[in-house]
Amino acid sequence: MRIASGEAAAGAGGDAALAAVLSQIQMDESKLAAVGHRLVFGGSRYVVPTRANDEVLHELEALVAVEPLHLRAELDLVYAAGRRFPGVPQILCFDTAFHRRSPAIARRLPLPRDLDPLVERYGFHGLSYEYIASELDADSGRTVVAHLGSGASLCALCDRAPIDTTMGFSALGGLMMGTRPGDLDPGIVLRLLDADGYDAERLADLFYNRSGLLGVSGSTADMRTLVAQAPRDALARAALDLFVYQLVKHLGAMVAVLGGLDTLVFTAGIGERAPAVRAAACDPFAYLGLRLDGAANDRNERIISDGGSSVTVLVIPTDENMMIARHTMRMLVS
Repeated sequence: MRIASGEAAAGAGGDAALAAVLSQIQMDESKLAAVGHRLVFGGSRYVVPTRANDEVLHELEALVAVEPLHLRAELDLVYAAGRRFPGVPQILCFDTAFHRRSPAIARRLPLPRDLDPLVERYGFHGLSYEYIASELDADSGRTVVAHLGSGASLCALCDRAPIDTTMGFSALGGLMMGTRPGDLDPGIVLRLLDADGYDAERLADLFYNRSGLLGVSGSTADMRTLVAQAPRDALARAALDLFVYQLVKHLGAMVAVLGGLDTLVFTAGIGERAPAVRAAACDPFAYLGLRLDGAANDRNERIISDGGSSVTVLVIPTDENMMIARHTMRMLVS
């Protein structure tokens, strides 16, 4: 892979990140067959794993403005790997690709058609959802996967195929997150622009870095800390309560889209290790026949629903790296 000089300069910050990764593993670099990368956003064009080249990277540079929180650093790492391992294939795996198989109506936005054609719903955490789908039984039926971490979203699956997801055009929307607000009334943006003198840069900082659990609690975005502090800290309790409320509301929307629920999966940091959040999210769905096994939930077991539950509730650790490795291997042998 040849790297154009301007893009090499832009990617210089990735060298330290690559060095940190390599310091944690032992390998013979002369035997390296390929490097797989996670890229959060591929727009409407990049819907399958793709080998990096100058043309591809130039097009992806134009998308950094859509998802600056992640995509800038991810592309920098691609450039760094290209410099460190010249001639070794770099395989780009896109989080948005999984959701491109969702129905067209789930990707549309209620906006005029003459706007920027890039503006539509994409969804994120696709590599995580793809991995979870690979772990489900073929008869898992109507499934909602809750990827709950510092970034959080839900995905509705039917027979392991994507139907809808809570995130949309960017990784800011949908469910409340660690430092991101999730869905907001557009009027809030207009108000901030008009009354409080916000510009695009200040808005980006507010929405990416100072909202969500951190914004509500005023102290932390860490769910474990919030759970521990909630009994004696009203703001921590407010942040926790709002997160669970929004989780229940969005989960209800996914159930409505599916027309019912057969399987519910919790994954990612909060989803895998926060029994209290899982229990609070499941309680309102008792009307569906969902019943948790409290002891199994507290132990973070794989199956946390009890034997009489109409909905199977699972805790499945996600493995996006495994998904990237699988895609990279397929690219090498295809």
